[in-house]
Amino acid sequence: MRRLGSELRKLRENAGYTIEQVADHLECSPSRVSRIETGKAQPPKQREIRDLLELFGTTDARIRDTLLQLAKEAAQPGWYSEFQDVFPPRFGSYIGLESEAAELRHFDNQLIHGLLQTPEYAREVLQTTLPGEAPETIDRLLELRLARQQILNRATPAFALWVVLDENVFRRPIGEATVMRGQVSRLLAAIKAPNITVQVLPFDKGAHVGLDGPFSLLGFPDPTDPDVVYVESQAGNAYLEQPHQVSPMNTKFNLLVASALDPRETAAFLHRIEEEMQ
Repeated sequence: MRRLGSELRKLRENAGYTIEQVADHLECSPSRVSRIETGKAQPPKQREIRDLLELFGTTDARIRDTLLQLAKEAAQPGWYSEFQDVFPPRFGSYIGLESEAAELRHFDNQLIHGLLQTPEYAREVLQTTLPGEAPETIDRLLELRLARQQILNRATPAFALWVVLDENVFRRPIGEATVMRGQVSRLLAAIKAPNITVQVLPFDKGAHVGLDGPFSLLGFPDPTDPDVVYVESQAGNAYLEQPHQVSPMNTKFNLLVASALDPRETAAFLHRIEEEMQ
């Protein structure tokens, strides 16, 4: 939807039409046209795509076929749709972005990223952060979290994960000691993979630019698809896509990378943590 919306916006602007004029042509609200162009609406129907191409004077068969195919693919439910009854509102958007991403860069000062969590650690997190939730719901959310991890083994397009973790992540016990030991062992195994980078930001580095909380940066295989910043909070999930929003977060992540232990030092740190937990 993001790619389709971007292409439709370019065609509209090149043809000299306003959003309001397009809305009049489709007999819908300007807000719907805006949501289509930003990838936040339900996919337009094939008839609507043809109407827009006619309005914009687009006669190139290749462009027409590409946009019609994008609309068709956007209308198909994602693999994660079977879990949509249990995950939070708008989280499906994140899973869809994560599934399409070529790279994910993440900083956290509280938890291991979901793509690297063991089942035991993930269950503890879900049960603690969702008090009173039915065991069946926890089971399904755990199943979803583990299913997401399959992306780490995806060959085409390749997927790269780069995570910077504050030392606090390892100093706050999540579950029994065996849970934390298993999680650290999982990280030590994961960092051997060529597409996974983990860095630890130790306490002795003092204050850092990530003190205001976790965030993720998602990049996509198509260079024309802009990066997305994802920020999760108690007030809801935010998706930032404008260059003036994404650029500062890129800078922030780079500063965190520069402050953190390098991958070799991180491996040594994790081994020390593992020994302390014995």
